Amino acid sequence: MLDEVTAIAAATDLRVAEEHKRPIAIVGAGAIVDVAHLPAYRRAGLDVAGIFDLDQDRAHEVAARHGIPAVYQSLDELLSSPVDVVDIAVPARAQPAIVHRAVDAGKHLLCQKPFAEDLATARRMVAAAEQANRKIAVNQQMRFEEGIAAAIAMARAGWVGEVTAFEFNVTIVTDFSTWAWLAELENLEIWYHSIHYLDSVRALLGNPNRAYAIGSRTPGQKVVGETRTATTLSFPGGEHAILHVNHENRTGDARAEYRIDGSEGSIKGTIGLLYDYPHGRPDTLRVNSEKHTDGWLDYPVTRRWIPDAFAGPMGSLLRAIATDTEPETSGRDNLGTLALVEALYRSMATGEAQTPEESPR
Repeated sequence: MLDEVTAIAAATDLRVAEEHKRPIAIVGAGAIVDVAHLPAYRRAGLDVAGIFDLDQDRAHEVAARHGIPAVYQSLDELLSSPVDVVDIAVPARAQPAIVHRAVDAGKHLLCQKPFAEDLATARRMVAAAEQANRKIAVNQQMRFEEGIAAAIAMARAGWVGEVTAFEFNVTIVTDFSTWAWLAELENLEIWYHSIHYLDSVRALLGNPNRAYAIGSRTPGQKVVGETRTATTLSFPGGEHAILHVNHENRTGDARAEYRIDGSEGSIKGTIGLLYDYPHGRPDTLRVNSEKHTDGWLDYPVTRRWIPDAFAGPMGSLLRAIATDTEPETSGRDNLGTLALVEALYRSMATGEAQTPEESPR
């Protein structure tokens, strides 16, 4: 049993090999960079060489707080620097123009999620990076959240036999109006929240062949877009995924749970961050396996989604650059996530299940 648990711990290890490390430059000095990217990179021993933001005062403030030696005065200055890895942390609408300029400058890229506001734009970015022989990854860091990563590793290793279902049940309070640019979006919840769950489901089950979703708004909500969604996905092998997400829970009984069922057991966990965002609580993970446990067994989750998981996509990108392989959350893989998101919004609009566009992994 110790060997099996050790293998799961190894699969969730976020350490970056010394020979893979190289300096990083960051575009954007917003809150997520301040509280997630930079603390995670520091813990992983990564070198952030410089940062740029249109708000220069904010860039200097964040640089001083995190010991970043350079504040670039312009994007051109950043792109002309010798640093060849760029972390882009800006809203999706602003990202494509930066991506194309950075690829032309010979940079490898970690892009914010969502990768783009539509699949066609994302495909053009992937094509540009591949033509330039540059690596491009997307910051779908939930795949690297320790509880989720361990659960997926257990399922892949056969702990619960043949996987039959992956479910998320999240009912919380999220004040999307905190982000002014999100408050006006007509399509909100799936693009900017459930996209994490969809990407994690794809990491385990692959691309679904049918997708159905409904979305709704609550009276008096502060934002334009949908804040409640229910999603069902069907897969070619007979597996299914169900996501129920509500951001307007006002009764204090928050839940943020997930479960993987299989022919020989189940795995279930909680996402601690979402119980009191952004402070959160420790995650939990339990497994009941006919092969490896006598009933339910607690698996120790020692890290948090914020900031720890944010080291995962960058570490994967650095490894891909060093070994000439693909990052786990590569731009090309992310096309499958975006195709799924678009299919779900088509489903909302038509009231019918949809088939996601073909997007090679």
